[in-house]
Amino acid sequence: MFRTGGLIGVGFAADPVTGRDLLLVASHSGLSLIDTVTGDRPARDDEEDVGWPDDEDLTCPGIGPIAGARVRMAGLLGGGLHRRTRDGWAVKVVSPDWPSDRVLLSADDHPWTGNAWWHVFHAEVTELRAAGFSPSGATLVVATTSDVTLWTRSDLGEQ
Repeated sequence: MFRTGGLIGVGFAADPVTGRDLLLVASHSGLSLIDTVTGDRPARDDEEDVGWPDDEDLTCPGIGPIAGARVRMAGLLGGGLHRRTRDGWAVKVVSPDWPSDRVLLSADDHPWTGNAWWHVFHAEVTELRAAGFSPSGATLVVATTSDVTLWTRSDLGEQ
């Protein structure tokens, strides 16, 4: 888990060298780039203006190893992340006791039926901003106004 005050949104990009998932985090204090496997932060931009996604296409400028790229964001201003992986994992946000949100994870090709799902996150104190998979399906992120929680494919298990 990473603490991030004033989180606006998150978006995934692939590391151009390793191909691993990188997570771009936009907050009121700028942009951070997180390597989802190691937890390292290969880049940080403290400029407050740069943390807001572009209103027209909900993208932020890449920093560090993804400089020059535009990263699609999901969070406070809208957007979305992948809800399913190619091999059948699925994530769903439910709110049985609104305004608290819960994030459910399923490894079944027919999610939410049967017993093949798990309650993985409960956003009770802070507001949920985004939940979903990277395009590769190797990383699951849950982002709130103050925290970013990541699970990598090894954490999710292999199918």
